[in-house]
Amino acid sequence: MPGKYLYEYAIIRVLPKVEREEFINVGVILFSKRAKYINFLYRINESRLFNFSKELDISLIKSTLESFEKIAKGDKSGGVIAQLDIPERFRWIAAERSSCIQTSRPHAGFSDDLDKTTERLFQELVL
Repeated sequence: MPGKYLYEYAIIRVLPKVEREEFINVGVILFSKRAKYINFLYRINESRLFNFSKELDISLIKSTLESFEKIAKGDKSGGVIAQLDIPERFRWIAAERSSCIQTSRPHAGFSDDLDKTTERLFQELVL
């Protein structure tokens, strides 16, 4: 029996050298339209990132991820995008990009506890 909430999630990735298409998972965003739920978790492991490239601008990566977090939470300091409804904020963050921060394609599932599901995905796919 599937959980009562249909959700979608995407993995947030840093590509130290975009042209090589190698990445490190740094976060997860999960949303459920029915539950009016969105959550964004991330962690930057600087030593792992620097193993790929010593030239990375960690402060830029941090500020971009902080912006994504504000947008996901609907924080007004996140700008116009942060004021959109939850599905639009998720779609904006999960949109295809060619920058050094990208996301996986969205994946779907069912859950009875969206917070636990977000944490489980974060533990399994990022940490």
